[in-house]
Amino acid sequence: MELGIFARTFSRPTLTEALDAVRDSGLRVMQFNMSLAGGPSLPDEIPARLASQIRSEASSRGLVMAAVSGTYNMAHPDPRSRASGQRRLAALIAAAADLGTRIVTLCTGSRDTTDMWRHHPDNATAGAWRDMLNSVEAALTSAEPHDVTLAFEPEHNNVVNSAIAGRRLLDEMRSPHLKVVIDPVNLLDGPGLEHQADTVREAFDALRDALVLAHAKDLRTDGTIAPAGRGRLDYVRYLHLLTEAAPAIPLILHGLPEDEVTDSVTFLRQTLAQTQTR
Repeated sequence: MELGIFARTFSRPTLTEALDAVRDSGLRVMQFNMSLAGGPSLPDEIPARLASQIRSEASSRGLVMAAVSGTYNMAHPDPRSRASGQRRLAALIAAAADLGTRIVTLCTGSRDTTDMWRHHPDNATAGAWRDMLNSVEAALTSAEPHDVTLAFEPEHNNVVNSAIAGRRLLDEMRSPHLKVVIDPVNLLDGPGLEHQADTVREAFDALRDALVLAHAKDLRTDGTIAPAGRGRLDYVRYLHLLTEAAPAIPLILHGLPEDEVTDSVTFLRQTLAQTQTR
């Protein structure tokens, strides 16, 4: 299992400086974000010349783009907002192979109008599920002709708020182009750490056949996000289940400042070594 990192962890004025920082971290694999090229995460269009430049700059540094972030609020209550997101996501999907990847990550969204990762009580309604489902279906219509895989992440503040809801989405879509990003922290809150063994096991039982990417961050008991190894997630259990279910997928660090990267990489490598001796 190879470790990687959100390229956006390294805030730099230019694309070349950001990619230099990824390379200098000693990690070869990255999850890319178009904002590193100087625009928004989901541009209205991605010129072929820009996509080619990004791929060339990454390749020249020995970097591999495991995925590119394509998140927008797929459950936004305003259909105009969803339509705008769909259009911009389609542009990213069309450019993905030229960028150097065939995996685009998604957020299933929230009824919150200002933050797609903030809980809203209407997330549990049939209308929110229907709107999210229509957004995913539109994205798949764009992805299938380009042989791009879309990877959504179950997250307790989103419409797809659990592994079981993630399984439901996979079963309703029935598309080989729809897969999953696994991140146990996104299935837990602070108090939920007490029952994390059951939650994490449920996630792997429900989703193991659909995993294409894994994320690595941590969670404190007060509910705040921490770098991997700085919180209370049982990483020995998580990485044991991950290497058992999907040993070939990348494990991508995020949710950390860049001055924590070295310690988190060391922690993850040591913990992966532990799982191999269990």
